[in-house]
Amino acid sequence: MAIAIGDKAPAFTLTSDTKEEVSLADYSGKNTVILFFPLAFTGVCTDELCQMRDEKSEYESMNAEILGISIDSPFVLEEFKKQQKYNFPLLSDFNREASVAYDTMYETFVLGMNKVSKRSAFVVDKNGIVKYAEVLDDAGEMPNFAAIKETLKTLS
Repeated sequence: MAIAIGDKAPAFTLTSDTKEEVSLADYSGKNTVILFFPLAFTGVCTDELCQMRDEKSEYESMNAEILGISIDSPFVLEEFKKQQKYNFPLLSDFNREASVAYDTMYETFVLGMNKVSKRSAFVVDKNGIVKYAEVLDDAGEMPNFAAIKETLKTLS
């Protein structure tokens, strides 16, 4: 079932690129931008996360944290983060639990890959309520960053 604005954000605990468990509950009291992305080291995913990296101070000024989530292993995400100098956690949804909970999963993807996270963006407010939800069917599209920022401005 699709996540709608006003819903309580589904809880998750995932392993980060630093091999530590990270829960959505760890971000209680802060606005959180959750970005699901299909696969590390791919063009659009790299561009998306680099834009977030480069604009992180703007998000911080709105009391917002950023979390990137994909089905890649923590080991892959560690290298991806290192190479691209990402300044926010990348979380491994290797078992696809968060992707299913947020209803952001391609049943079939490219090259015969199945069960890959769709490119998606969610803004969760400091109380754990979804204030913005965007799930893209076309992996070549980018989230609407302007709409994400506008949503965050209403929460600051």
